[in-house]
Amino acid sequence: MLLTHLSVARGLVLGALALIAPLSAEAQQAGPSNGGSPGAPAPKIAPLPVFDVPPTGIQFQTGDTWTQGGQTFRLYAVQSCIRGTAFTNAAGIKRDCGEASIAYFAALIKDAKPRCTALAQSGSVTFAVCAAHIGAQTLDLGTILITQGFAFAATDPSGKPVNSQYAVAEGDAQKNKRGLWASSDLPHPSAILRNAYQKAH
Repeated sequence: MLLTHLSVARGLVLGALALIAPLSAEAQQAGPSNGGSPGAPAPKIAPLPVFDVPPTGIQFQTGDTWTQGGQTFRLYAVQSCIRGTAFTNAAGIKRDCGEASIAYFAALIKDAKPRCTALAQSGSVTFAVCAAHIGAQTLDLGTILITQGFAFAATDPSGKPVNSQYAVAEGDAQKNKRGLWASSDLPHPSAILRNAYQKAH
């Protein structure tokens, strides 16, 4: 079940703004940084930057993160398989799960010519939601990756999905054993990351 980019993007933008809101409130309490009076009008918020992902000339760090033009981008609320973890493919051969995620992601980027909207910045990484062009349809890139079983719905440390629509897409992929879900020993990245977080805390 592939959702349209517009509906998914709306939900992702609202989720991202909810995460950013506390920081904005703290900044407002700190007072204006331009020396203006406390009663001065708030500055206008700049529109979210939109950019295209070129089919060549980009570097893939993981199946959800890439670098282009010296900037690093990551799909918001998407978690790819972790490099260095292994799964058994249909031929009974052990393969790197992270590399399988990257291979599918790279092929999709090349074919779908995504256009992305930047949502938030975390350190040197810009989180974005992207629209992919498949034939005459425009679909959410994260939804495609998750529905086809080559990425997963990112979760918070408690295991709650960052985006519920992605969680539904993941459940559908798991039920139908698409992509990496066809493996009986899939190293689910969210479970691995959650266990690592709990051990560290």
